[in-house]
Order: sequence, then C-alpha cells, then structure tokens
Amino acid sequence: MLGIIYFLGLILAAFGLVYLLPLVCSIVTGDGLWAIFLACAALTAAIGAGMAALTFKYRRELKPRDGFLLVTVGWILLAGAATLPLLMAMPGLTFTRALFETMSGLTTTGSTVLTGLGSLAPSLNFWRCSLIWVGGLAVIVVAMGVMPLLGIGGMELSKADAPGPVKDQKLEPRITEAARSVWLVYVLLTVAGIVGLRVAGMTWFDAICHAFSAVSLGGFSTHDASIAYFHSPAVEFVLMVLMLIASMNFTRHFVALRRLTLKPYRNDPEFKAMAIILSLSVAGVALLLFVDGVYPTFNTSLRYAAFNVISMATTTGWVTAGHAGFANWPVFAPIWMLFLSGIVCSTGTSGGGIKMFRTLVLARQAERELKLLVHPSAVAPVRVGRRPIPARVADAILAFIFLYFMALALLVFAMLLTGMGFDSAFRVVVASINNTAYGLPGHAEWNLHALTTPQIWICTTAMLLGRLEIFSVIVLFTRTFWRK
Repeated sequence: MLGIIYFLGLILAAFGLVYLLPLVCSIVTGDGLWAIFLACAALTAAIGAGMAALTFKYRRELKPRDGFLLVTVGWILLAGAATLPLLMAMPGLTFTRALFETMSGLTTTGSTVLTGLGSLAPSLNFWRCSLIWVGGLAVIVVAMGVMPLLGIGGMELSKADAPGPVKDQKLEPRITEAARSVWLVYVLLTVAGIVGLRVAGMTWFDAICHAFSAVSLGGFSTHDASIAYFHSPAVEFVLMVLMLIASMNFTRHFVALRRLTLKPYRNDPEFKAMAIILSLSVAGVALLLFVDGVYPTFNTSLRYAAFNVISMATTTGWVTAGHAGFANWPVFAPIWMLFLSGIVCSTGTSGGGIKMFRTLVLARQAERELKLLVHPSAVAPVRVGRRPIPARVADAILAFIFLYFMALALLVFAMLLTGMGFDSAFRVVVASINNTAYGLPGHAEWNLHALTTPQIWICTTAMLLGRLEIFSVIVLFTRTFWRK
C-alpha cells in the first residue's frame, strides 16, 4: 500500500503543473485569479512531493494488481485536488458541486452544474477545459497501457495493438510506451482543431477551449447555450471532424501517422462499424426531424441531426438544438442518441460506454450461438475482423456487460429513491455512466444544475464507474483483492 502512495504522490506532484495552464490564461486575460492558481499549484505539488518523499523507501515495481488501486484512487485524488481553484474563486460553490465539475472534466463526461458560463472568469473556464483535455489524454494512456494488463472486460486483447514491444508485465513500461505513442497525435490533433475553429470564426480563447473538449470527447463549453451559441455551420463541421477522429482508436492514428498510410483504418472493424451506424443514424434522425416538422427543410434537419447524433454518439455531449435542448424533438431521437453513446466509440479512445469492440464481440457471439443451434457440430470460432477472439476474452466481456447493466440498474433505483422521475433518472444515469454530457428533460440538456446533493453524488459515482470500466472500482470491494 505504501508503494502505491509513493506513485500517487508523484502523480499529484506532476498534476501541480497543470495549474500553470489557467495561471497563464489568467495573466493574459487579466481576470485577477493568477494568485489562486499559483497557490493551488504550489500546494498540490508540495503535498504530492511530501507523499512521495515519506514513502520513498517503500517504492517498488508496480504490478498489474496494483493498477486497480492506482487508477481508482488516482482519479478520485486528482478530482479532489482540482476543486481547489473553483472553491477559492467561487465562494458560494459547495464541495459536492465542485467535485462533480472536476470529476466530469477528468472523466471527460462534460456535464456541468454551473450556470452563467459566459460570465465566468476566463481562467476558470480554461481550467475546466484543461481538466477535460488532461483527463482525455490520461484516459487514452490508461486504456492502452493499463487496462489490457488488468484484463478488464476484454481489454486485454489490445495487447496485440501495442505500438511498441513491451516484454514484461509491469505497469511502468506499458504506461510509458502508451504515453509516447499517444501524446504526439493528441497534441497535433488539438493544434489542428484550434486553428480550424479559429478559421471557422471562434475567438482564440473559445477555439482553444472547444478544441480541448473535442479532442478529449468531453462536452464542456464556455457558454450556457453550448455550441448553439455560435450559430455557425463552419464551427459545427470542424467540431464534427474532430469528434469523429477522436472517437477512433489512437493506436490506429499513431500507426497511420508513422507509416503515412490509411491501411490501419481500412483494416479496423471498429471504424467500419462506427461509420455504418453513424451514417444510418444521421440519415434516419434527419428524416424523422423533417417528417415531424421540427425544422422546415431536410437540409436544416440534416445539419442538426448530423452534429447532435455525432456529438452524443461519441460521448462528447454538445448540442445545437437551442436552450430547450431536445424538448421539441421526437422522443425517439434523443433516446436513440443516448443508446449510441454506449456502443459507438472505439477502444483506445477517451470515449465512454461499452465500446464498439465489445459490441462486435457480443454480436459475433450471438451469431455463433444461432449457427450452433442449427449445426451443433460446426466449428464456429468468434472473430472480429480477421482476429479470432479467445474464450477468456469473450467471458470477460460478458462479465463486464453484466456488471455494466447491474450498476446502471442500481444507480437508477438510487435516483428514484431521491424522488426523481424514472425518465429523468434513466437518462441522467445512462449519460453519466457512458461519460457523455446530458441533462434533465425540459432543462438545458447538457446542464445538471437542478440536481440535489444526493443526486449529484450518484452521478459522480456513475461517472467514475463508467470511466474506470466498472471492474477497477468494484474489485476493490472484494475480499479476494485484499488477500495476499
């Protein structure tokens, strides 16, 4: 345990550097909050360094078993530390709401409990978007470097996709290798997004903040009206491209960039399935909106359908439907988009939900069982693309799906106990566990400021469970984990 604390101290100390981003923003914009961010940076770094120094003699090589504790406690620790600037700069904000905001950022969920975002100090908005950008990078690194070794819900199959050779089963080499392969693609995509959004008409500040959110598949915005504030097809197009690229496996991006070829995408079954599902969904929702008379022309319907379907399906959660959100849309559309948020994103991304790979494995497994009903003696291995799926992976995915739906059901029941209606409880919990921004029907769809304190804690728990693939959190509450 002390060895874990040593690494948590290092992580916390390194996290202190993240405060420099809003500190610079505060100085440039002159909002007067630079001293707060400087104090928070110093305090966070000092506490982290102190934890590492006190447990230095207990340091050791981290094994996969340690990963469960490291990622879960690490995410909670960083979310708690990140509340400091919000609490110091916004005296009326409670710790519960501040923690929700920071957890939403670091888990790339993008829901918010804050209102008046347009009048918020620029550095605070920048802090929120910085959290979501750093959280997105951390999610991808963990998904590529840690989760495969933990064997979480079939993620171990992605060992074969590692961008470089990792010959042992220690966490540090995996994390280092994953970080090296991701950061360049992540930064290049972010810079391209900033430039694209600036050309599309955003200010530099809005362009940076929204590029941070798009690349990390988070839904934070600097305005209460979300992307509807800009009323710009050009802005929407740039963001759609960013979201689509960010929802594809970053290992594919790395290999494609290194080899200067599109072959990794052509051979990616997740990409093919995502393209088909999104294309049919956009066309179907656009037709539904036009036939139902929500928008006067099919082209207008297609514009709104394309952005909102892609945004929700990739678990980003931005909307362009206006302040009323999806209240005027046929109920099928928002529920369908919420469903897509659970299956569309590829593995090796910061997207949430079950992920496309697991969905494909379940579909192939069902297809296999149907075939065996007719031909019991047939040899029918489960394959995704050309890759056979080991029975161990299929079993892990089935276990993950069971825990996913059990957690979903229990959290919905917990919401019902707080007095929330079933429709609202179901939508909010599904959105939270899929790490997508979605609000209460009849309110601004991306804002959860109307939630009570118990409801906020339920959503915060759901975001953490969804982000850490459920297994990482639940295993800590088993006797087996704590036995030597």
